[in-house]
Amino acid sequence: MDRPPTPRRAVLRIAGALAPGVSAAQPAPVVDLLLVLAMDASGSIDADEFRLQREGLAASLTDPAILTAIASGQAGAIAVAMVEWGSPGGAVTTVDWMAVRDGASAAALAEAIRTAPRSRQSYNAIGDAIAHATALIAAAPFRSDDRVIDVAGDGPDIRSFIPAPEARDAAVARGITVNALAIEVAPVTRFGEPLRAHYERDVIGGPGAFVIAAETRADFARAMRAKLIREIA
Repeated sequence: MDRPPTPRRAVLRIAGALAPGVSAAQPAPVVDLLLVLAMDASGSIDADEFRLQREGLAASLTDPAILTAIASGQAGAIAVAMVEWGSPGGAVTTVDWMAVRDGASAAALAEAIRTAPRSRQSYNAIGDAIAHATALIAAAPFRSDDRVIDVAGDGPDIRSFIPAPEARDAAVARGITVNALAIEVAPVTRFGEPLRAHYERDVIGGPGAFVIAAETRADFARAMRAKLIREIA
């Protein structure tokens, strides 16, 4: 008789679910970028800070500079999904894949981001978030050679069933780049280093991977906008 999966085995099973999202008879639309926004919803983010993150993300996606960058691509469109993370094995897709190609579609995505119910999370499993986002990209109903996971958070990876470096390496092996936005609300992490340094070592990976830092939570929108322009353009 099979034993029930351990939490780690269950997360690995999710991460390995790589079936395409559409059938071969119906080729998926091509976009210039598949982008998963993996947002920190852990216990360290209070209601006001959570609202700042959501509003900053929505404002960034509707910024004229972002829309210009999207329009300049070969397909003239990107596809975006939003994930919230925190609890070990608890990352969830809060906004499923949506195409953005103009102001109207960007506004629809921004509204979906603003109004999605907040998931219930503890802290602080970045590796499991990356594994969830990797599976989400594999099942996307769009195709692109450029695939990116954006991890935004205010703390290090400390409770993942799949450690962040392992999940990152698995994503990179599938042609995905992992970038990060470090919300540096404390001078150093519990490991005695700046959060940016932790993310550079353990979280990001792939061609051109980078970390952008937000010095405060209020600086999130500025940092997110700069990161999106860099990724899209």
